Amino acid sequence: MRFHKFVWPAIWSSLALCIIMLSLSILSSVCKVPPPSVDISSDSTDQNSTIDSNTINLPIIMYHGLIKDRKLQNQYFISPSLFEDDLKYLNDNGYTAITMTELIDYVYNGAPLPKKPIILTFDDGFYNNYLYAFPALKKYDQKAVISILGYETDRYSLIKVYHPYYSYLTWSQINEMIMSGHVEIQNHTYNMHTYDNGRKGCSEINGEKYEIYKEKFMADIGLTQQKIIDYTGFTPNTLAYPFGCYTKRSEDVVKEMGFKASLTCNEKINKISRNPECLYKLGRYLRPPGKSSASFFKNILEET
Repeated sequence: MRFHKFVWPAIWSSLALCIIMLSLSILSSVCKVPPPSVDISSDSTDQNSTIDSNTINLPIIMYHGLIKDRKLQNQYFISPSLFEDDLKYLNDNGYTAITMTELIDYVYNGAPLPKKPIILTFDDGFYNNYLYAFPALKKYDQKAVISILGYETDRYSLIKVYHPYYSYLTWSQINEMIMSGHVEIQNHTYNMHTYDNGRKGCSEINGEKYEIYKEKFMADIGLTQQKIIDYTGFTPNTLAYPFGCYTKRSEDVVKEMGFKASLTCNEKINKISRNPECLYKLGRYLRPPGKSSASFFKNILEET
């Protein structure tokens, strides 16, 4: 009777206390959530730390044509002497022009880059790139990336008309430049540098079914891709969008086809990290006439 009267209440009290303590412990662990701004994903944390420690600021310059005749110079055609001044300015200030392949190798494999990297690009593949830019690149020991229109290269390889203003590169000229080590060739579509029935460059036509768009886009850039492989042995890894026009769907197709990078006409300094996504929709600064090399590069290079 004494055991029943005094011991059992003590036991029940102890059990109740244990239950209360256990409940508080569980509640406490559940309520310990991080602030909204904290990302507790281990993958995200690792990626961010990698990006922070390896990010570089990369300027990319966009040229098109070089022409001596002042009457033909415009927003897209500058004088060969101005381009040569640009190369001299970059050399004097310690900048080294790299290729897209070297950039991609840095991102994917950690390959070293020069202290002050910059990329010089030419769109369309005009013959004057071979006539004027190529000798200047050799003279100043710099490199350029030329993105060609497959249709025009095919055409001028047949007709062999060499006019500094309107002619395009031939496969023979392209191979000569590649072999020099001063020029890299990339893809600028086969024949999508047009305004075609509502389609501007690689963009979609309003209301166009994705399957139809994808088939046309893949067929076009795939043709230039195969032509470059067949004629040069090099597989392009970058697509330069005509007019800089791209969409979410065009980017999906580009990635699906194995391109490691894409070039737009958005003017910005590119933040390059170890994350391969940073290689898509790269921005470029259009090089206009009427500005000295120091004036043009000053603001751009100050951001790097």
